[in-house]
Amino acid sequence: QVQLVESGGGLVQAGGSLRLSCAASVSGRPFITYAMGWFRQAPGKEREFIAGISGGGHSTNYAGSVKGRFTISRDNTKNTVYLQMNSLKPEDTAVYYCAADRSYYTSSEGSEYDYWGQGTQVTVSS
Repeated sequence: QVQLVESGGGLVQAGGSLRLSCAASVSGRPFITYAMGWFRQAPGKEREFIAGISGGGHSTNYAGSVKGRFTISRDNTKNTVYLQMNSLKPEDTAVYYCAADRSYYTSSEGSEYDYWGQGTQVTVSS
């Protein structure tokens, strides 16, 4: 079982930065065995994959819309995954979710993820 709690969302001006955190409580398997992902969902839109990272943190992948602006990382000693968001745009406004995948390697498919957090709101003003 995995419980995920996101934090770090808020209101920021366009061009600004935010760092999201996702703290995981795990049982039965160590955190390093889970690939982790960040997704977002804006009002009236479908959930969108943003970034993923493998269990050991050596492999990452990003959606084209955020590549070069967002960075996913993880600290397996703290059971935490991060999303550093720079050069934010109004279109980045959404609820951001982290998710855990029991597979070691990351996927961009939301259906592959087994556990989800409650989400944190990010609002970017123009």
